[in-house]
Amino acid sequence: MFTGIVEELGEITAVEELAEASRFRVRGPVVTEGAKHGDSIAVNGVCLTVVDFGDGEFTADVMAETLNRSSLGALAAGSRVNLERPMALGGRLGGHLVQGHVDGTGTIVERKPAEHWEIVKVSLPAELTRYVVEKGSITVDGISLTVVDAGPDYFTISLIPTTLALTTLGFKQPGDPVNLEVDVLAKYVERLLGANRTETTP
Repeated sequence: MFTGIVEELGEITAVEELAEASRFRVRGPVVTEGAKHGDSIAVNGVCLTVVDFGDGEFTADVMAETLNRSSLGALAAGSRVNLERPMALGGRLGGHLVQGHVDGTGTIVERKPAEHWEIVKVSLPAELTRYVVEKGSITVDGISLTVVDAGPDYFTISLIPTTLALTTLGFKQPGDPVNLEVDVLAKYVERLLGANRTETTP
């Protein structure tokens, strides 16, 4: 479980293409500090398992399912990525509950700079619109953000200077893909309400 508070802006140092999979080598001195084999690290919001590590880098195998459901397949050596270690039990929850299980991908549609922040418009797949509400939480490339406006096929987010400086959203441009994870609590509520209607229907 993650919080969507990015710890480090890392870099893909190598990508090895395998049969229906890829092996990523990622540089991240902060997130690899104290790392162990089998640990989880979120890369652009995707929970990956550490299979090897050393010298401030770690290796993770990315299966076809993950490549098909996320934007990780577009990464290459030199790509910058958002990195986060799992939250520690008993620690502060700075963002919101994030699983690192991508629900879909969107595309940056527009960026509007303002004096002290920037508004970014992101396209939203039709199957995810019901989970996105104004002032609700959404994860974009692993970053916990608050929805400013929820449209029929898009949402907007407001980025503060810290987010622009320390994450990939500082330099991504219109047309670039992003990983999206909606609030898991909304999905549980929907499922439970649906089950309840089924049980009470004569």
